[in-house]
Amino acid sequence: MAKKQVNVALIGYAFMGKAHSNAYRQVGRFFDLPVDPVMKVLVGRSEAKVAAAANHFGWEEYSTNWEDVIHRSDIDLVDIGTPNDSHAVIAQAALKAGKHVLCEKPLAITLPDAKASFDVAKQTGLINGICHNYRKAPAIAFAQQLVASGKLGKIRHFRGTYLQDWILDPSVPLVWRLDKTIAGSGSHGDLNAHLIDTARFVMGAEFTEVSGMSETFIKERPLLADTDGGLSGFKSSGEMGKVTVDDVTAFLARFDNGATGTFEATRLAPGRKNYNRWEINGEKGSIAFNLERMNEIEIYLVDDPQGLQGFHTIQATENFMPYMEAYWPVAHIIGYEHTFVNMMKDLFVAIGTGTQFTPDFEDGLKNQAVLDAVEKSAESKQWKSVEY
Repeated sequence: MAKKQVNVALIGYAFMGKAHSNAYRQVGRFFDLPVDPVMKVLVGRSEAKVAAAANHFGWEEYSTNWEDVIHRSDIDLVDIGTPNDSHAVIAQAALKAGKHVLCEKPLAITLPDAKASFDVAKQTGLINGICHNYRKAPAIAFAQQLVASGKLGKIRHFRGTYLQDWILDPSVPLVWRLDKTIAGSGSHGDLNAHLIDTARFVMGAEFTEVSGMSETFIKERPLLADTDGGLSGFKSSGEMGKVTVDDVTAFLARFDNGATGTFEATRLAPGRKNYNRWEINGEKGSIAFNLERMNEIEIYLVDDPQGLQGFHTIQATENFMPYMEAYWPVAHIIGYEHTFVNMMKDLFVAIGTGTQFTPDFEDGLKNQAVLDAVEKSAESKQWKSVEY
Protein backbone atom coordinates (compact mmCIF):
# COMPACT_ATOMS: atom_id res chain seq x y z
CA MET A 1 0.00 0.00 0.00
CA ALA A 2 1.33 3.40 -0.97
CA LYS A 3 2.13 5.72 1.91
CA LYS A 4 0.27 8.97 2.35
CA GLN A 5 2.18 11.92 0.91
CA VAL A 6 2.93 14.97 3.06
CA ASN A 7 3.46 17.99 0.83
CA VAL A 8 5.92 20.49 2.30
CA ALA A 9 6.18 24.24 1.78
CA LEU A 10 9.49 25.65 3.02
CA ILE A 11 9.58 29.42 3.53
CA GLY A 12 13.18 30.62 3.36
CA TYR A 13 16.02 29.33 1.20
CA ALA A 14 19.30 30.56 2.73
CA PHE A 15 21.30 28.93 5.58
CA MET A 16 18.41 27.08 7.22
CA GLY A 17 16.70 26.61 3.87
CA LYS A 18 19.69 24.62 2.69
CA ALA A 19 19.84 22.55 5.89
CA HIS A 20 16.13 21.76 5.84
CA SER A 21 16.06 21.03 2.11
CA ASN A 22 18.88 18.51 2.48
CA ALA A 23 17.05 16.86 5.38
CA TYR A 24 13.85 16.48 3.38
CA ARG A 25 15.81 14.84 0.58
CA GLN A 26 17.65 12.45 2.88
CA VAL A 27 15.26 11.48 5.67
CA GLY A 28 13.36 8.82 3.73
CA ARG A 29 16.61 7.29 2.52
CA PHE A 30 17.77 6.56 6.06
CA PHE A 31 14.55 6.05 8.04
CA ASP A 32 11.44 3.98 7.36
CA LEU A 33 8.74 6.65 7.64
CA PRO A 34 4.98 6.18 7.94
CA VAL A 35 4.45 8.90 5.31
CA ASP A 36 6.27 10.16 2.22
CA PRO A 37 7.60 13.75 2.38
CA VAL A 38 7.19 15.68 -0.89
CA MET A 39 9.27 18.81 -1.47
CA LYS A 40 6.42 20.77 -3.05
CA VAL A 41 7.24 24.47 -2.97
CA LEU A 42 10.08 26.73 -1.82
CA VAL A 43 9.19 30.31 -0.90
CA GLY A 44 11.38 33.44 -0.87
CA ARG A 45 11.19 37.18 -1.48
CA SER A 46 13.64 37.39 -4.40
CA GLU A 47 12.23 35.56 -7.42
CA ALA A 48 15.59 35.04 -9.08
CA LYS A 49 17.24 33.70 -5.93
CA VAL A 50 14.38 31.47 -4.80
CA ALA A 51 13.97 30.05 -8.32
CA ALA A 52 17.66 29.16 -8.42
CA ALA A 53 17.52 27.67 -4.91
CA ALA A 54 14.42 25.59 -5.72
CA ASN A 55 16.13 24.13 -8.77
CA HIS A 56 19.37 23.50 -6.88
CA PHE A 57 17.79 21.89 -3.81
CA GLY A 58 15.20 19.83 -5.71
CA TRP A 59 11.85 21.54 -4.99
CA GLU A 60 9.01 21.02 -7.44
CA GLU A 61 7.97 24.68 -7.45
CA TYR A 62 8.86 28.08 -6.09
CA SER A 63 6.84 31.10 -5.00
CA THR A 64 7.39 34.62 -3.70
CA ASN A 65 4.09 34.78 -1.79
CA TRP A 66 3.90 32.81 1.45
CA GLU A 67 0.31 33.92 2.13
CA ASP A 68 -0.90 32.23 -1.04
CA VAL A 69 1.14 29.09 -0.40
CA ILE A 70 -0.11 28.42 3.12
CA HIS A 71 -3.70 28.48 1.89
CA ARG A 72 -3.13 25.98 -0.89
CA SER A 73 -5.16 22.80 -0.46
CA ASP A 74 -2.21 20.65 -1.55
CA ILE A 75 0.11 21.84 1.25
CA ASP A 76 0.20 19.80 4.48
CA LEU A 77 3.26 21.11 6.32
CA VAL A 78 4.65 24.64 6.46
CA ASP A 79 8.32 24.94 7.46
CA ILE A 80 9.44 28.44 8.52
CA GLY A 81 13.09 29.34 7.94
CA THR A 82 12.76 33.11 7.54
CA PRO A 83 14.34 35.90 9.64
CA ASN A 84 13.05 35.92 13.20
CA ASP A 85 10.57 38.80 13.01
CA SER A 86 8.26 36.90 10.67
CA HIS A 87 8.15 33.59 12.56
CA ALA A 88 5.08 34.37 14.67
CA VAL A 89 2.90 35.82 11.94
CA ILE A 90 3.62 32.99 9.50
CA ALA A 91 3.26 30.26 12.13
CA GLN A 92 -0.08 31.54 13.36
CA ALA A 93 -1.43 32.05 9.83
CA ALA A 94 -0.33 28.57 8.74
CA LEU A 95 -1.89 26.89 11.78
CA LYS A 96 -5.14 28.76 11.22
CA ALA A 97 -5.03 27.56 7.60
CA GLY A 98 -4.97 23.98 8.92
CA LYS A 99 -1.31 23.20 8.28
CA HIS A 100 1.19 21.43 10.49
CA VAL A 101 4.04 23.83 11.29
CA LEU A 102 7.76 23.48 11.87
CA CYS A 103 9.39 26.77 12.89
CA GLU A 104 13.04 27.69 13.17
CA LYS A 105 13.96 29.11 16.55
CA PRO A 106 13.06 31.47 18.06
CA LEU A 107 9.29 31.00 18.11
CA ALA A 108 8.98 34.81 18.08
CA ILE A 109 11.04 37.87 18.99
CA THR A 110 8.81 38.82 21.93
CA LEU A 111 7.28 36.75 24.71
CA PRO A 112 3.68 37.89 23.97
CA ASP A 113 4.05 36.83 20.33
CA ALA A 114 5.50 33.48 21.36
CA LYS A 115 2.56 32.98 23.73
CA ALA A 116 0.14 33.82 20.91
CA SER A 117 1.73 31.22 18.62
CA PHE A 118 1.59 28.62 21.37
CA ASP A 119 -2.07 29.40 22.03
CA VAL A 120 -3.00 29.02 18.35
CA ALA A 121 -1.11 25.73 18.13
CA LYS A 122 -2.90 24.42 21.23
CA GLN A 123 -6.29 25.47 19.86
CA THR A 124 -5.80 23.80 16.48
CA GLY A 125 -4.30 20.56 17.79
CA LEU A 126 -2.05 20.38 14.75
CA ILE A 127 1.52 19.09 14.83
CA ASN A 128 3.84 21.94 15.79
CA GLY A 129 7.59 21.96 16.24
CA ILE A 130 10.44 24.32 17.04
CA CYS A 131 13.80 23.60 15.40
CA HIS A 132 16.18 23.03 18.27
CA ASN A 133 18.04 20.53 16.12
CA TYR A 134 20.85 19.91 18.61
CA ARG A 135 18.44 17.76 20.64
CA LYS A 136 18.63 15.39 17.70
CA ALA A 137 22.40 14.85 17.90
CA PRO A 138 22.80 11.24 19.10
CA ALA A 139 25.36 12.25 21.73
CA ILE A 140 23.01 14.81 23.30
CA ALA A 141 20.00 12.49 23.11
CA PHE A 142 22.07 9.74 24.75
CA ALA A 143 23.24 12.15 27.46
CA GLN A 144 19.59 12.91 28.20
CA GLN A 145 18.91 9.20 28.59
CA LEU A 146 21.83 8.82 31.00
CA VAL A 147 20.65 11.71 33.16
CA ALA A 148 17.05 10.44 33.14
CA SER A 149 18.26 6.97 34.19
CA GLY A 150 19.80 8.43 37.34
CA LYS A 151 23.35 7.57 36.32
CA LEU A 152 24.60 10.96 37.57
CA GLY A 153 22.35 11.02 40.62
CA LYS A 154 20.86 14.34 41.65
CA ILE A 155 21.94 17.08 39.23
CA ARG A 156 23.63 20.08 40.82
CA HIS A 157 25.11 22.18 38.02
CA PHE A 158 24.73 23.02 34.34
CA ARG A 159 27.32 25.28 32.73
CA GLY A 160 27.32 26.17 29.08
CA THR A 161 29.18 28.41 26.68
CA TYR A 162 28.35 29.03 23.05
CA LEU A 163 31.15 30.93 21.35
CA GLN A 164 31.62 32.07 17.73
CA ASP A 165 33.75 34.69 15.99
CA TRP A 166 32.06 35.30 12.63
CA ILE A 167 31.33 39.01 13.34
CA LEU A 168 34.70 39.70 14.99
CA ASP A 169 35.75 41.94 12.10
CA PRO A 170 34.11 45.40 12.51
CA SER A 171 33.77 45.57 8.72
CA VAL A 172 31.17 42.78 8.76
CA PRO A 173 28.04 44.74 7.82
CA LEU A 174 24.71 45.15 9.54
CA VAL A 175 23.10 41.88 8.54
CA TRP A 176 19.61 41.19 9.91
CA ARG A 177 21.02 39.28 12.87
CA LEU A 178 22.43 42.58 14.17
CA ASP A 179 19.09 44.43 13.95
CA LYS A 180 16.93 44.04 17.07
CA THR A 181 13.70 44.76 15.18
CA ILE A 182 14.32 41.68 13.03
CA ALA A 183 16.44 39.36 15.21
CA GLY A 184 14.99 40.19 18.62
CA SER A 185 18.43 39.92 20.21
CA GLY A 186 22.00 39.10 19.25
CA SER A 187 24.18 36.34 20.65
CA HIS A 188 21.55 35.83 23.36
CA GLY A 189 18.67 34.67 21.17
CA ASP A 190 20.95 33.19 18.53
CA LEU A 191 23.21 31.10 20.79
CA ASN A 192 22.00 31.13 24.40
CA ALA A 193 18.65 29.88 23.08
CA HIS A 194 20.35 26.60 22.13
CA LEU A 195 21.96 26.26 25.56
CA ILE A 196 18.65 27.01 27.27
CA ASP A 197 16.89 24.30 25.30
CA THR A 198 19.71 21.82 25.92
CA ALA A 199 19.61 22.45 29.66
CA ARG A 200 15.84 21.92 29.79
CA PHE A 201 16.03 18.82 27.60
CA VAL A 202 18.97 17.01 29.15
CA MET A 203 18.12 17.78 32.79
CA GLY A 204 14.34 17.59 32.45
CA ALA A 205 14.18 20.74 34.58
CA GLU A 206 12.70 24.21 34.22
CA PHE A 207 14.33 27.58 34.85
CA THR A 208 12.93 29.46 37.84
CA GLU A 209 15.03 32.63 38.07
CA VAL A 210 17.95 34.29 36.27
CA SER A 211 20.47 37.08 36.64
CA GLY A 212 21.99 38.44 33.44
CA MET A 213 24.31 40.97 31.88
CA SER A 214 25.00 41.92 28.28
CA GLU A 215 27.25 44.21 26.26
CA THR A 216 27.59 45.50 22.71
CA PHE A 217 31.27 46.11 21.92
CA ILE A 218 31.08 47.04 18.24
CA LYS A 219 28.39 49.68 18.26
CA GLU A 220 28.45 50.67 14.57
CA ARG A 221 28.95 48.69 11.37
CA PRO A 222 28.67 49.33 7.63
CA LEU A 223 25.19 49.08 6.19
CA LEU A 224 24.45 45.97 4.16
CA ALA A 225 24.28 46.31 0.37
CA ASP A 226 23.68 42.65 -0.52
CA THR A 227 24.06 39.13 0.90
CA ASP A 228 23.68 35.53 -0.14
CA GLY A 229 21.58 35.05 2.99
CA GLY A 230 24.11 32.93 4.89
CA LEU A 231 26.83 33.83 7.38
CA SER A 232 29.21 35.04 4.66
CA GLY A 233 29.06 36.58 1.20
CA PHE A 234 28.26 40.05 2.54
CA LYS A 235 28.58 43.25 0.52
CA SER A 236 28.75 46.54 2.40
CA SER A 237 27.69 50.05 1.47
CA GLY A 238 29.71 53.13 2.35
CA GLU A 239 27.38 54.23 5.14
CA MET A 240 27.44 53.25 8.80
CA GLY A 241 24.58 52.14 11.03
CA LYS A 242 23.96 51.32 14.69
CA VAL A 243 24.20 47.78 16.06
CA THR A 244 21.08 47.28 18.18
CA VAL A 245 21.68 43.80 19.62
CA ASP A 246 24.04 42.32 22.19
CA ASP A 247 27.50 41.04 21.26
CA VAL A 248 27.65 39.02 24.49
CA THR A 249 25.12 37.93 27.09
CA ALA A 250 25.96 35.91 30.19
CA PHE A 251 23.65 34.85 32.98
CA LEU A 252 23.24 32.79 36.14
CA ALA A 253 20.22 30.53 36.62
CA ARG A 254 18.36 28.43 39.13
CA PHE A 255 16.24 25.41 38.20
CA ASP A 256 13.21 23.77 39.76
CA ASN A 257 15.24 20.62 40.48
CA GLY A 258 17.55 22.64 42.74
CA ALA A 259 20.41 22.87 40.24
CA THR A 260 22.33 26.05 39.42
CA GLY A 261 23.48 27.14 35.97
CA THR A 262 25.91 29.47 34.22
CA PHE A 263 25.50 30.49 30.58
CA GLU A 264 27.54 32.64 28.20
CA ALA A 265 27.10 33.41 24.52
CA THR A 266 29.18 35.64 22.27
CA ARG A 267 30.02 36.00 18.60
CA LEU A 268 33.25 37.85 19.40
CA ALA A 269 35.46 34.99 20.66
CA PRO A 270 38.51 34.78 18.33
CA GLY A 271 39.23 31.23 17.23
CA ARG A 272 35.87 29.81 18.34
CA LYS A 273 33.88 28.86 15.26
CA ASN A 274 30.89 26.98 16.68
CA TYR A 275 31.95 26.17 20.22
CA ASN A 276 28.76 24.96 21.84
CA ARG A 277 30.13 23.31 24.97
CA TRP A 278 28.24 22.36 28.10
CA GLU A 279 28.80 20.27 31.21
CA ILE A 280 26.43 18.73 33.73
CA ASN A 281 27.57 17.80 37.23
CA GLY A 282 25.60 15.44 39.45
CA GLU A 283 26.28 13.80 42.79
CA LYS A 284 27.49 10.61 41.06
CA GLY A 285 29.28 11.98 38.00
CA SER A 286 29.53 14.46 35.14
CA ILE A 287 28.86 14.62 31.40
CA ALA A 288 30.48 17.10 29.02
CA PHE A 289 29.76 17.80 25.35
CA ASN A 290 31.32 19.98 22.63
CA LEU A 291 29.45 20.45 19.35
CA GLU A 292 32.74 20.75 17.49
CA ARG A 293 33.23 17.08 18.44
CA MET A 294 29.56 16.21 18.13
CA ASN A 295 29.93 12.41 18.00
CA GLU A 296 31.50 12.28 21.46
CA ILE A 297 30.52 12.80 25.08
CA GLU A 298 32.88 12.84 28.03
CA ILE A 299 31.76 11.00 31.16
CA TYR A 300 33.13 10.89 34.70
CA LEU A 301 31.60 8.48 37.21
CA VAL A 302 32.36 8.71 40.93
CA ASP A 303 31.84 4.96 41.37
CA ASP A 304 34.59 3.96 38.94
CA PRO A 305 37.36 1.99 40.68
CA GLN A 306 40.09 3.94 42.46
CA GLY A 307 42.98 4.54 40.10
CA LEU A 308 40.70 4.36 37.04
CA GLN A 309 38.67 7.46 37.76
CA GLY A 310 38.78 10.28 35.26
CA PHE A 311 36.84 11.64 32.31
CA HIS A 312 36.62 9.12 29.50
CA THR A 313 35.37 9.68 25.98
CA ILE A 314 32.37 7.79 24.65
CA GLN A 315 31.77 7.48 20.91
CA ALA A 316 28.05 8.14 20.50
CA THR A 317 27.92 5.99 17.37
CA GLU A 318 26.68 2.65 18.70
CA ASN A 319 23.52 1.44 16.99
CA PHE A 320 21.60 1.29 20.29
CA MET A 321 22.05 5.05 20.73
CA PRO A 322 19.32 7.41 19.50
CA TYR A 323 19.05 7.61 15.68
CA MET A 324 22.29 5.70 15.01
CA GLU A 325 20.51 2.52 13.88
CA ALA A 326 19.80 4.29 10.58
CA TYR A 327 23.39 5.13 9.73
CA TRP A 328 26.80 3.46 9.70
CA PRO A 329 28.83 0.85 11.59
CA VAL A 330 30.13 1.96 14.99
CA ALA A 331 32.61 4.88 14.98
CA HIS A 332 31.64 5.93 11.45
CA ILE A 333 30.59 9.43 12.44
CA ILE A 334 27.70 11.59 11.31
CA GLY A 335 27.65 15.39 10.93
CA TYR A 336 25.75 18.61 11.55
CA GLU A 337 23.36 17.97 8.67
CA HIS A 338 22.19 14.72 10.27
CA THR A 339 20.72 16.57 13.24
CA PHE A 340 18.19 17.99 10.78
CA VAL A 341 17.63 14.59 9.14
CA ASN A 342 16.93 13.12 12.59
CA MET A 343 14.61 16.02 13.37
CA MET A 344 12.62 15.40 10.17
CA LYS A 345 12.40 11.71 11.04
CA ASP A 346 10.72 12.55 14.34
CA LEU A 347 8.50 15.11 12.63
CA PHE A 348 7.15 12.75 9.96
CA VAL A 349 6.65 9.96 12.48
CA ALA A 350 4.57 12.43 14.52
CA ILE A 351 2.53 13.47 11.48
CA GLY A 352 2.06 9.87 10.36
CA THR A 353 1.01 8.56 13.76
CA GLY A 354 -0.83 11.61 15.10
CA THR A 355 1.53 12.03 18.05
CA GLN A 356 3.11 15.31 19.09
CA PHE A 357 6.60 16.21 17.91
CA THR A 358 9.14 17.54 20.40
CA PRO A 359 10.46 20.11 20.89
CA ASP A 360 7.12 21.79 20.24
CA PHE A 361 5.73 25.31 20.56
CA GLU A 362 5.47 24.90 24.32
CA ASP A 363 9.24 24.35 24.39
CA GLY A 364 9.63 27.41 22.18
CA LEU A 365 7.49 29.48 24.54
CA LYS A 366 9.44 28.37 27.61
CA ASN A 367 12.70 29.15 25.83
CA GLN A 368 11.42 32.62 24.98
CA ALA A 369 10.39 33.17 28.60
CA VAL A 370 13.96 32.50 29.76
CA LEU A 371 15.42 34.78 27.08
CA ASP A 372 12.98 37.51 28.09
CA ALA A 373 13.72 37.19 31.81
CA VAL A 374 17.48 37.41 31.18
CA GLU A 375 17.05 40.59 29.12
CA LYS A 376 14.92 42.17 31.85
CA SER A 377 17.48 41.16 34.46
CA ALA A 378 20.32 42.70 32.46
CA GLU A 379 18.38 45.95 32.19
CA SER A 380 17.40 46.11 35.87
CA LYS A 381 20.58 44.52 37.25
CA GLN A 382 18.37 42.33 39.46
CA TRP A 383 17.38 38.67 39.61
CA LYS A 384 14.20 37.98 37.65
CA SER A 385 11.73 35.11 37.91
CA VAL A 386 11.00 33.18 34.72
CA GLU A 387 7.28 33.48 33.98
CA TYR A 388 5.75 31.17 31.38
